[in-house]
Parts: sequence; C-alpha cells; structure tokens
Amino acid sequence: MGRNILKSSLQNASFNIVFQILCRCITFGINAYIVRSVGRDVLGIMNVRLLLLESTLLFLSREATSRAALSATSLQRSSCTWPQLINQMWLTVPICAFLCLPLLYIWRNVLSSVDPQLQDQYTFGCYAIAVSCVIEMCAEAPVFVGQVFCFVRLKVFLDTLHIFVRSAVFIAIVTTNKSIAIYAFGIAQFSSAMTIILGHYIFFYLYTKKLNNFRRRAKKEEKKVLLEQMGTHFDHMDDFPFTSLHQFLPKILPPGEKSLNSDLQVLILSFVKQGILKQILTEGEKYVMSVSPVLSFSEQATYDVVNNMGSLAARFIFRPIEDSSYFYFTQTIARDVQLKEQEAEKVTEASKVLANVCKVVMSIGLVGFVFGQSYSGTILLLYGGQDFVAGGLPELLLRWHSLAIILLAVNGITEGYMFATNTSKEIDGYNYYMAIFSVTFLALSYQLTNLLGPVGFILANCANMIFRISYSIRFIIRQYKPLEENPLRNILPGPLFLITLIACGVACKVSEAMILSRSVLYHLLLGAFCALITVLAWSFENRELIKLGFSKYRTKRKSQ
Repeated sequence: MGRNILKSSLQNASFNIVFQILCRCITFGINAYIVRSVGRDVLGIMNVRLLLLESTLLFLSREATSRAALSATSLQRSSCTWPQLINQMWLTVPICAFLCLPLLYIWRNVLSSVDPQLQDQYTFGCYAIAVSCVIEMCAEAPVFVGQVFCFVRLKVFLDTLHIFVRSAVFIAIVTTNKSIAIYAFGIAQFSSAMTIILGHYIFFYLYTKKLNNFRRRAKKEEKKVLLEQMGTHFDHMDDFPFTSLHQFLPKILPPGEKSLNSDLQVLILSFVKQGILKQILTEGEKYVMSVSPVLSFSEQATYDVVNNMGSLAARFIFRPIEDSSYFYFTQTIARDVQLKEQEAEKVTEASKVLANVCKVVMSIGLVGFVFGQSYSGTILLLYGGQDFVAGGLPELLLRWHSLAIILLAVNGITEGYMFATNTSKEIDGYNYYMAIFSVTFLALSYQLTNLLGPVGFILANCANMIFRISYSIRFIIRQYKPLEENPLRNILPGPLFLITLIACGVACKVSEAMILSRSVLYHLLLGAFCALITVLAWSFENRELIKLGFSKYRTKRKSQ
C-alpha cells in the first residue's frame, strides 16, 4: 500500500481542528438563539440530557470495535479478513439496538424528571436519539473503510454536511414554532443521521463503480495518463478489496471460515474496559447532573454553555499544541529504552521542548485566568443577553472555569509527554490509576455539587486535573532522575511577565467597577490594550525562545 499514512493522519488532524472550530461556532450560534428565544430549561434538556444519551449510545456501541478493528487492519491482516471486519462493524447495529432498551428506560424513568409540559417532547427526543444512533451504526462499515483507506476529504465533507443539515433543519422548524424546540431537535438528529448513511453509501457506490472502470482501463492504457483523466484518488488503491456495494453488507462466510474473528473479539473486550473509563472522565459531569436532582435544567444549561465557552481555549489553542507536542515526543524519545541509553542530543532537545511548551501553555492559562476575572460577565452579557447573566451564576462559573484552564493546559502537555514516552507496561499501570481518578472525580462531583451547586463540577474537574498532573510530573522526574536533570524546573513564567499580568489584572478589575457601567466598548478596549502589554512583556522576557521558534519555522519552510 503506497498511501502516505503519516500525511493523511496530519491532514485528518488539521481538518479536525477546522471542523471543531466550525462545529463550535455553529453550536454557539444555535445555543445563543435558544437562550434568547426559547429558554435555558429547553437548552438543558437538549444539550445535557439528550446529547448525553446520544454520546453514551454511540460510544458504547462503536468505540471499542472501531479501535480494535483499526489495529487488526495493520497487525492482523493475515488472520483477520475484510469480510470478518465488515461483519464485526455491522455487529455494532444490534449492540446499539440492544443498549437502547435499558438506556431509554433509564432516561425516561430513572433520571431526574422533566417539566410535565415538556414531557411529551422529551419522550419523543429520547426515541429520536435512539433511532438516529441505530441508523448511524448502519453506516459504520463504510465509515471504517473510509478511515482505513485515507478518504480524508470524504470524512470532512460528510461531517460538515451532517452539522449543516442538523442545524438547518432545527432552525427552520424552531423559527416557525418556538414551542416545539425539542421536537425540532429530534427531527434534526434523525435527518443528520440519514445524511451520514446516505452520503457514505452513495459515495462508495460511485467510487467502486469508477474504480472498476479504472482497473479495466489500466490494463490497456498508460496509468499516468489515466490518473490525469480520472483523478489521483484511484492511485495506490491496488489493495482496495471492494468491487461492489454488496460487499459492505454483512454476510455468512463459506464453511471453514469464521464469520467473526476470535482474536479481534478479545481485543475488543480489552478496549471496552478502557472505553468505559474514558467515557466516565469525558461525560462524568453530565452523568452526575442527570442523576442528581440538585441542579435544575436551567442550571445544567448554564453550566453547559459556560463550560463550552471556557473550553474554547482548550480546543482551539491547547489541543493543536498538544497534538504537535505528542507527535514530536513520539518521534524523538524511544518508549522502551532508558533515556541514558538514547542519543544525548535528542534527549536534551526533548527536555528543553517539554519545558518551553509547558511554560507557553501555562502563560496562556494565566492570561486567561487573570482577564477572565474582569471580562467573564461582559462576554456572557454579549453572548446570552441580560436575562442569561441575571443572578450572577454564569459569571461565577466562567470565572472559576478560567482557573481550570491553567490546569487543563499543563495536564495536556505533561500527560501527552507521558503517553508518548512510557512503555506498554506503564500504560497498563496508568489505567489502574485512571480508574481511581474516575471514581474520585464522580464522588467529588456529586458531593461538591450538593454543597456548592454547579461550581462543584469545576472544582471536581480541578481536583481531577491536579491528580493527573501530579502523576505525570512524578513520571517525568523519575524518568530524568538517572540523568540528574529535571525539565520541569524552569516552566514557571518570568517575573516581568507576572508583574505585568498582575498590574493589568488590577487595572481591568478597576475598569470593570468604574467604566463598564458607562461603556462596554471602553472596558473592552482597555482589556485589549492590557492584553497587548502583557504579550509584549512575555515576548521580551522570552525573546530567545521566540527567535528559536522563528528560526525553526524558516528552516522548515526552506526545506519544503
């Protein structure tokens, strides 16, 4: 297979960042419309309760199967055939349908009750989500094939179309009648699921038809000329095993061949264990919200909006830095070799990169925290209107969330380095600690929420981040101890930056008290000016690092 897996992976990561930005912008716009027009109770039901049902069904149905099947395509190609893989992917459909039964019962009868006026809409929304998930699983086979054979543009196009269809259908219905927002949400989910399944099967129907024609003509015509005529997406596809759409459907294999691969089943079970922990850590807050009667749907919606707004930095700034750093560390440091036995120059460079990246993300987090204390209320007022910020809860949540951003930034880099450089045995050991962190996080979330309300979720998240950062730091210090070096010794920002940041924070706080009531614009302009001064102070203090970064960038551009 001549496809460039690394290039496709990087393209996929880049497109995912763009897609996440697009998706978040659309979601933010719709949420702002709902908050201003329909109300927070409806937003809480849709964005917390119903989307939690969707993520739970999809994750439990396909995550372990997809990860195991991807490993099988590279590690077990000789023992796991494509018909077995297709059958395995189709097994997600009955799994999803089976999971719908207990989960629908729990969502309708066990979780905290919904306003009686919205009960019928809520019931419809639950069934619509369940049916949509089952429909989406029917597209899992072509989705998997597209991923294996690097159809990156197909994924980006259909993911974008899926978001636009869901948004367009929802807005079209709600604009007509605001009182049926949850009905509109369910119909929009169903429509977007149909987009996924129709888009994939139509594409592969056309693609296999054209690929068969390409292969027939390639026997008689020059391949280079043929690629210019028909497109380069038929190049390096000699190992593409599908010649018709029927081969994407499940089938009983001939006698002597197992319809499902036993080794793949064992691998799936091992991924299930990790997947449950990952799901708890990813959606733990929403599970606690749904089980605990402490928070109303209005408070849940408020927390969800603030959490999404606070996580913008993590998604758009920290995530690309984390992905690039993880890739760098995996290519620089060998997993199963002691650092003292590796090339000294690479180890030293990796140590400096780790320290510098930690310093950068910590500085960004500190800026977000300091300015968040003065501008949380202003941002939320512009976003959701006066009614949304009434009572002060959204502003309080966003201020506390800005503290979590610092921990989130540091954890992403230290944990990424750990995952990139530790051994498989150490990864298994970390899974044990992850289980402890998950249970602790859920317990803290429940207790702190009962005591402090929605702020308790943020504090529980902070505690969870501190536990994980402590574990990662312990690993890094232990790893570098034989070299008598500690790359984390110099990750704190310098005094000039800190003094400037504190002074600007005080100035913005004074502006919030004295200027904001008279002019929001002047308050924002002062904040922008203070942010500029802070960035200049950091740049001056870290000018050598900036010069090194520009030097590396110019070298990379010249090499291209």
